[in-house]
Amino acid sequence: MGDGQNVTRREFLGTTAMTSALLLTSRKASAATRVLQAPDGRPLKAGLIGCGGRGRGAAVNFLDAGQNLQVNALADVFDDRLAEARQLLDKRGQEIPDARCFVGFDAYQKLLETDVDVVLQATPPHFRPAHFAAAVAAGKHCFLEKPLAVDATGVRSVLETTKRAESRGLCVMTGTQLRRDHARVETRQRVVDGQIGDIVAVRAFRNQGALWHREPEPGWSDMEAMIRDWVNWTWLSGDCLVEMFVHHIDQILWVLGEPPVRAVGMGGRARRVTGDQYDFFSIDYAHKSDVHMHATIRQVNGCANERGEMIVGTRGVAELSTGSIRDRAGKVVWQFEGEKNDPLVQEHADWIAAIRSEKPIDQVRDTAAATLTTIMGRDSAYTGQAVLYDEALKADDRLGPTEYALGPVDIEPTAPVPGREAPTDE
Repeated sequence: MGDGQNVTRREFLGTTAMTSALLLTSRKASAATRVLQAPDGRPLKAGLIGCGGRGRGAAVNFLDAGQNLQVNALADVFDDRLAEARQLLDKRGQEIPDARCFVGFDAYQKLLETDVDVVLQATPPHFRPAHFAAAVAAGKHCFLEKPLAVDATGVRSVLETTKRAESRGLCVMTGTQLRRDHARVETRQRVVDGQIGDIVAVRAFRNQGALWHREPEPGWSDMEAMIRDWVNWTWLSGDCLVEMFVHHIDQILWVLGEPPVRAVGMGGRARRVTGDQYDFFSIDYAHKSDVHMHATIRQVNGCANERGEMIVGTRGVAELSTGSIRDRAGKVVWQFEGEKNDPLVQEHADWIAAIRSEKPIDQVRDTAAATLTTIMGRDSAYTGQAVLYDEALKADDRLGPTEYALGPVDIEPTAPVPGREAPTDE
């Protein structure tokens, strides 16, 4: 990969207009007329890299997206996770032989040597840049779960890789499925068309209970314990702001058409019981249009919960999460009433349609922008300092080990402490 120093904010969003034309429904077309499944066509064989819960879900979503679709190769670090995916897929008529099941840190390389046409990548995000680069080198169409990286080095890597994917005519879809929800598509289009006037402020929020965790078991090495508990370790997940909240940041950037220029945030660790990361954040993002986004996420049990995105305009307020628009007095003036869909399946249907029509689609730049935006917020909260977008993109940060084996990992379960110590009175 290149050093990434010449990658600009403009390059990040350079394909927004093109992808919008491919994926968004015109206001003149009823959402109820949109076809959920991809058109039939040549058989597509998929390989699944990462057989955990989201990986198994992605495989099922892929199979539900159209006809003549197969999942016929699996790869995971752990054999029990692979066995769970194999059992689930067997019930869906996908009998996968031993010779196409690969275990270990090099399992993805062995899968890419098979005759699969497309690759579903759903490992912990730390591994996404390397796996994406290998899949494109092997000439495979890619589905990449979000986020695309956990640090700036990884973000630059996926941007370099997606250039190679485009040059080879490969289709790359990312797991930001909220962009394919009918209600959100229509609400966003009305905002873009000016129904709520000029945008003056935005808010993104995901406050919920704690996520799952895994306590180490006897015989597990540090590496195995961390990977099995990956959502709680920053080097593997990026922290909850990056791993989970990227969905909601992506929604805001989808509306605004630009990433922020600056982030100032705070956060902390209230009740998380494993790992080294925070369980709540509050971030102020400033955009060049002088619009500010207030972004909050909390993963703590026993607290008030809410989730969604709010766009405040001079003439009204739009809520993407509810598919509605209110006037400034609070009266609902529009509510989505079209046909609902399953966006987790729709993203695969759109991807398959692009592959079969030989009209390449690439969502990496948009999702990379959302990923870097969350990294900015995390790093600001961790350090207590303001973080600029352009500086964040050029940072040489790289999280986690550089070699992978089921052995010791020199990372302590200690959350970052922002700010600087007060000077002593000596």
